[in-house]
Amino acid sequence: MQKKYVVRLSADERHHLQTVIKRLSGSSQKVRRAQILLKADAEGPNWTDQQIAEAFDCRTKTVENLRRRLVEQGFEVSLNGVKRSRPPTAKLLDGDQEAQIIALRLGSPPAGYGTWSLRLLARKVVELGLVEAVSHETVRQTLKKTV
Repeated sequence: MQKKYVVRLSADERHHLQTVIKRLSGSSQKVRRAQILLKADAEGPNWTDQQIAEAFDCRTKTVENLRRRLVEQGFEVSLNGVKRSRPPTAKLLDGDQEAQIIALRLGSPPAGYGTWSLRLLARKVVELGLVEAVSHETVRQTLKKTV
């Protein structure tokens, strides 16, 4: 079967990939991508997608996608991946709300309590109308940023 996207690496790109693999620099995904690209190189080993998938314990579709990304988007994007434009989940609290939670935490706790617990803070934040609903975990993460 004729490959639609053929990987042709320059000497510099090949050297860069070998360096990534040798030093294990970057994430495990980056190292695996480097290994796949080296084996898929038409001027190098030129392995089939099936051989590469078996060698690196991935699917042939992964290899095909990596080939396509190299041809369409370039070497750096195919090796490092695409950076997210925004986080997977939107932030629940804005900076002003976070500041109010911190200020509340620094104040004295309600009568009958020795200290602020995370759940108590979360209930108080909802009571004050800062947000409609918030978990104690969100409050914890907000307070952890300040430490």
